[in-house]
Amino acid sequence: MSALPPGLPAAEADAQHLAPFTTWPDGPAGAAVSQFQVSGMHCAACAGIIEAAVTALPGVERADVNAAAARLALHWHPARTPLAEVLAALQAAGYQATPDVAAPARALRRQEGRQALWRLFVAGFLMMQVMMMATPAYVAEPGELSPDLDQLMRIGSWLLTLPVMVFSAGPFFSGAWRQLRAGRLGMDVPVALGIGVTFVASSGAVFDPAGLFGREVYFDSLTMFVALLLLARWLELGARHRAAEALEAVAGALPASAHRLKPDGSVERVVPEALRPGDRIRVAAGEGFAADGCILSGQGWVNEALLTGESAPVAKAEGDAVVAGSVSVDGAFVVTVQRVGADTTAQGIVRLMQQAQSQRPASHGVLDRVAAGFTAVVVLLALGAGLAWWWLEPSRAVAVAVAVLIVTCPCALTLAAPAAWLTASGALARRGLLLADLAALERLCEVDAVVFDKTGTLSEDRLELQRHWAHGADADALLRLARSLAVWSRHPQARALADGADGSGWLDVREVAGRGVEARDATGQVWRLGAPAWVQPEPDPQARLAFGCGGAGGCVLWMTLAERPRADAADAVAALQAHGWPVRLLSGDQPAAVAQLAAAVGIEAWQGGATPNSKLAAVRAWQAAGERVLMVGDGINDAPVLAEAHVRIAMGQGALLARSAADALLVSNRLMALPQAVDLARKTRRVLRQNLAWAALYNLACVPLALAGWLPPLAAGIGMASSSLFVVLNAQRLNR
Repeated sequence: MSALPPGLPAAEADAQHLAPFTTWPDGPAGAAVSQFQVSGMHCAACAGIIEAAVTALPGVERADVNAAAARLALHWHPARTPLAEVLAALQAAGYQATPDVAAPARALRRQEGRQALWRLFVAGFLMMQVMMMATPAYVAEPGELSPDLDQLMRIGSWLLTLPVMVFSAGPFFSGAWRQLRAGRLGMDVPVALGIGVTFVASSGAVFDPAGLFGREVYFDSLTMFVALLLLARWLELGARHRAAEALEAVAGALPASAHRLKPDGSVERVVPEALRPGDRIRVAAGEGFAADGCILSGQGWVNEALLTGESAPVAKAEGDAVVAGSVSVDGAFVVTVQRVGADTTAQGIVRLMQQAQSQRPASHGVLDRVAAGFTAVVVLLALGAGLAWWWLEPSRAVAVAVAVLIVTCPCALTLAAPAAWLTASGALARRGLLLADLAALERLCEVDAVVFDKTGTLSEDRLELQRHWAHGADADALLRLARSLAVWSRHPQARALADGADGSGWLDVREVAGRGVEARDATGQVWRLGAPAWVQPEPDPQARLAFGCGGAGGCVLWMTLAERPRADAADAVAALQAHGWPVRLLSGDQPAAVAQLAAAVGIEAWQGGATPNSKLAAVRAWQAAGERVLMVGDGINDAPVLAEAHVRIAMGQGALLARSAADALLVSNRLMALPQAVDLARKTRRVLRQNLAWAALYNLACVPLALAGWLPPLAAGIGMASSSLFVVLNAQRLNR
C-alpha cells in the first residue's frame, strides 16, 4: 500500500488509505465494507476457509466470499483490526489477497493466469510423452515387447509423471490439505486422494510388480486426468478474470487529469480527486469527463458506452447532464461539476458490480452444502469399493477405488450455479442493467406483472414541443424568435424550446420568477415568453406556453409541450406484453398527461394523480391477488412502492446509484433491456438446470460402472474433467 500524506488526522488518514476499495454504508462510525480479490481459490470449500480465517479477527463482523468470482467482501472496523492483519490472516490460511484496486489486482490476476497456464502446459506436454511410452504395451502382441524394454518404458513413464505430481497437481494437494486442516471436505479432497493413490499404486507396480499393488500402471490415466482438470480450471479462471476486467474498465474510466477553470479565466491541470462540486472544467474533443456535471457551454457527441452499454454516441448540448467516464467524441464543453469521487455515476456502478460479484444467492449455499456432503459419501464409497474388490480380486481394488474417487468428484456440481450466475450478471451489465442483488435473477423468472412509473421512467426527463399555432401571424417565424429568446432562460420548458438556437439580438433580457423571460428586440419592441396569462390577458386554454408582444393587440404564438416517451418505450412495453404479462402505469401526474403517454406507448391500464401511498396500496392489492410484480421507477419518490415489489428496478441516474435499495439499476435508460433481462433470466435458469441435470445424470450413469470395475481410471478422469468443461462452457452461452 502507498504511503499516506503526512499531517493527516488518524481517522482521515485511514479513510483515505481505504477509500479506493472501501465504503461505509452506515457512515464513518459504522462498519466498513472492503473489497478484495483472492488468489488460490478452487472450490466452494475455499470460501468457507477464508470466511472462517478472517471472521476470527477482532473487529470483523462478517466475510462474504464468492468462489466463482474469487472476491471477498469484508464487513469490519478498521480501527480495531489493521489491514495488514487481515492480509496476514488470509496468507496464513494459504491464500493471497489484494485490495481490489486496479493495478495490484491486475498483477495478481496476471500471476495467477501465467501460473495456471504453465501448470496446464507441463501436464499436457508430459501427458503426451507418457502416452507415447504407454502405447507399445497396449498395441504389442504377446511376446513382441521384451520384459526389459517394458520395464524401461514404465520407469520412463514414472519419471515423466513426477513433474506433473510435484508442479501441475500441486494446487490439488495444497487445496486438499487446507480443506482438511479447516475440517471441511471440498472437491480437492477426492481429487488429491485419487491422484495420490493412483501414483502410489502405479509406482509400486513399477518397482515391485509381484508386490501388493500388482503390475498394472496408470500413469497415462493420471497425467491425462490432471491435464483435463487443469484445462477446466483454466477456462473457469478466464471467465472469472474477464468479469474482473469488466469491473476495472469502469473503475478506470476516469481520466488521469482535468482542466479546471479559475475565476480569472485561466486553466489549471488537476487530478480528478482535487475537483469539488461547483468547479468548472473544460473538456476538449477526445477527452474524458472527470466528474458528473452539467454542460454550461458547448455541444457535440458523447460516448457513454463504457457506463451504459449503449454503443452509439449521445448528442449533448447546454444544460444536459454528463457522467464521469464518458468521452467527448467531437465537441468541446465547459462543465459545472456536480458530483466527484465516490459520488459519481462511474464509482456507483463499480460499487454495485462489486456488491453483486461478492454475493452468494441462497441456492449457492444449498449447493455448497450438498457438495460437501456428497464429497464425504464419495470418500466412503471409494473406500468401501476398494475393500470389496480387495476381497474379490485384489489386483483390481486400487483401480476401482481410484475410478470411484475420480468419477464422483463434485467439480461440476460446485461450478454449476456460480458459473451461470456470474456469466449472466456480466451479460446484463453489458446491456446497461446492473444487478445489485444476484438473487433478483431468480425472482425475475417468477414475475407475472409489470408496473411502470411515468416521469423519468417511461418518459424522458425533459419536455418537447408538441404543437404550436398563431392567429393571424406566421407561426413558424414566431417559433424561431421564441426559440432564440428561450436560450436566455433555465426553466425546463424554455430548455425544451431552445433546442440549440442562437440567442443573440436580444436586449435588456430579464427573467421574472414564476412568469417567464422578457426582452427587447432591435426595434425596441418588448417580447415575452412564458405563462400564457402573463403573455396575453386572454390566453388560449389549450396552451401551456406562450410567446408574444404588444399586449392584448399583439401577435401571440401558442404552444403545448409534453413529456417525450423514451425512444424504445413502446417496443419494450410490447415485448413485455408478448410474455403474457399485464403492463400497468402508475403516476402522480395529471390524468390527461398520463393517458396521453399511456396511449403513446401502448399501455391500456393506467392511473393518474396517484400518491406514493395509493401506489403502494395498488401494488399490495395486486400482490394480494397472487401477482408477483416487477416495479420500474426512478427510485426517488417511488422508494416505498419499489420496496414492496417482488423485483425492483430503478432508472440509473446520478447519485441514486450510491443509495438505491433496488435490485437492479438500468444505467443505460434503455427500456428494451427489461424484456432482454427477463429472457436472460429464464435462459440462465435453463442453463443452471441443465448443468445440475448433467452433473446428476453423469454420476448416476458412471458410479455404477466404476463400482462394477467397468470404468478404468483413464475413462473416469476424462468423464470428470469433461463434465466440468461442460458446465463452464454451457454457462458461457449466456454471453451471446
